[in-house]
Amino acid sequence: MTNQDLIARDLNVLWHPCTQMKDTQQLPPIPMRRGEGVWLEDFDGNRYIDAVSSWWVNIFGHANPAINARIKTQLDTIEHVMLAGFTHEPAVELAERLVDITPPGLDKVFYADNGSAAVEVALKMSFHYWRNTGHGEKTRFINLSNSYHGETLGALAVGDVSLYKKTYEPLLLKPLTARSPDCFHREPGMSWEEHSRLVFADMEALLAEHAHETCAVIVEPLLQCAGHMRMYHPVYLELLREACDRYNVHLIADEIATGFGRTGTLFACEQAGDNGITPDFMCLSKGITAGYLPMSVAMTTNEIYDAFYDEYENLTAFLHSHSYTGNPLACAAALATLDEFAARDQINANRVLSERMAQATAPLADHPNVAEVRQTGMVLAIEMVKNKASRTPFDWRERRGLRVYRHGLTRQSLLRPLGDTIYFMPPYVISPEQIDHLAEVAAEGIDHAVST
Repeated sequence: MTNQDLIARDLNVLWHPCTQMKDTQQLPPIPMRRGEGVWLEDFDGNRYIDAVSSWWVNIFGHANPAINARIKTQLDTIEHVMLAGFTHEPAVELAERLVDITPPGLDKVFYADNGSAAVEVALKMSFHYWRNTGHGEKTRFINLSNSYHGETLGALAVGDVSLYKKTYEPLLLKPLTARSPDCFHREPGMSWEEHSRLVFADMEALLAEHAHETCAVIVEPLLQCAGHMRMYHPVYLELLREACDRYNVHLIADEIATGFGRTGTLFACEQAGDNGITPDFMCLSKGITAGYLPMSVAMTTNEIYDAFYDEYENLTAFLHSHSYTGNPLACAAALATLDEFAARDQINANRVLSERMAQATAPLADHPNVAEVRQTGMVLAIEMVKNKASRTPFDWRERRGLRVYRHGLTRQSLLRPLGDTIYFMPPYVISPEQIDHLAEVAAEGIDHAVST
């Protein structure tokens, strides 16, 4: 089989996600034959470094031998059983280990099958908790501007990226939106911490006015991924936790993209204050199975769990389900992923890799069409602009970032952009030399993208 063989078959039957399908006339999908480590290989023998971890999920490389083996062993035992009225050891063991490694107080695990579903669970649990405890007036949520939490209707509603949300506005609940602490917009000379503290006043004002009707505040800790990889200081999370406690409002931490080592600690919430914060709900997915199988969890406290624990006749149970909840194969992949963290001392290893990313891309900070090179842990973003001094963006219709992507493909690099933001979010098995190569390709691609 060749690339062209599979492309022709694909375009006859498939509708791809996050894609204007007419684009495939000029840029058809690339058929992947196999993967190994950081590499993806097509049917014509071309190879690409997966610099974005296949949408941020593949943290330990493609065809990881240890994860492969754990899934194969599980496959010979039991592939699936419903988790309503039944249980199995991988689901129990994984829940035990998640309780052990997440912030203290997150003692209950509810399984779902994708990130958006985990957010839906947290939203519904928060609303239902207040209803069960006699606060039916609490029906609203507070989000941050430029936030993204998924594309099912509840998750989409509490996001704020117009590209995904605007079309469906008539279908969505209406959140209250606080200004994002995104430090790209800080005043010259102001630190990330100073800016994040300053912007928190907007959240404080919303809580003061609307806490009586608010179920929860939902945030992506430290990093707004789909919002062009914008970043903020951990002090904002510390202030937010204190305010949510003071106003009697839940805090939902969407760590779907930021969890499992991406931000420099196992979970981003660990970086707030001296000892981290514990949200009332923590949503996890993506890296939880290292990109092998769909899985997500919504973790919460015993206090919230207890509000649903009652006689059946009182109809307080949380009757939410997914057919593949707690799938044994996905649980096996997640358990193997946690084993890889321990075996590799991965959090410390990532600190070395993140420093190499900073060093390799440092020269781009002086590029006349780069507004900012920013980094949080194993995520580094390079934001292209038309005018560096004023930070005036290029016209989005020019699709300059797409030019960088196309250049990268000619240089063995998969650098899928977010608009005109080029970013590295690689598997943790990437080598320093491969990081250097990505930085070189990104620099070449930006020069090419801005040259006409």
